[in-house]
Amino acid sequence: MSDPSEHGDPAGATSARSLPGAGLVKGLAVTLKTMTSRSTTQQYPDVAPDLPPRSRGVIALSEENCTVCMLCARECPDWCIYIDSHKEEVAVPGAARPRQRNVLDKFDIDFSLCMYCGICIEVCPFDALYWSPEFEYAEYDIKDLLHDKDHLGQWMATVPPPPAHDPNGEPAKEETAAARKASAARPAPSSVRPEPGADPGPAS
Repeated sequence: MSDPSEHGDPAGATSARSLPGAGLVKGLAVTLKTMTSRSTTQQYPDVAPDLPPRSRGVIALSEENCTVCMLCARECPDWCIYIDSHKEEVAVPGAARPRQRNVLDKFDIDFSLCMYCGICIEVCPFDALYWSPEFEYAEYDIKDLLHDKDHLGQWMATVPPPPAHDPNGEPAKEETAAARKASAARPAPSSVRPEPGADPGPAS
């Protein structure tokens, strides 16, 4: 029989694990600890749960921000987003020909297929999709979990405001671009110095 110390086991570790009833004692200790600790019961639905600030409840749609770019539908791994649109001509004063714009006709999300990964919200370049913490939208019929654009637009009222920017964090890209544009538009100071004894001109 080989020595346990030859295989790297500390002295007595093997014998401690092989004690009869050691597992039972550990299990009873966990049970005793659970029995003596006080349990907290949340009185749902009478008391609303305190959800984390980034809870994923339901997806809300801001229809005026949607440009029908189809990125959300193409990137959805469950193919649960259905979009349909048509083009309209918009006459622009002074333009040689009218421009075309996409008009959203249909924007449906089937929440019976959605796995709440949030990819559609992340890839949307125009902030048309948002997370809402609302989660109480169960239905008796699975077909009622298909929300159209009007139903998705109603969830926008429940979208929480974005958190305040950290003063110690990096500035937003929009702020950096605006500051760079303002500094480029500001005229450069004159590098010509007046000669000694020259009249500086009338004081303003």
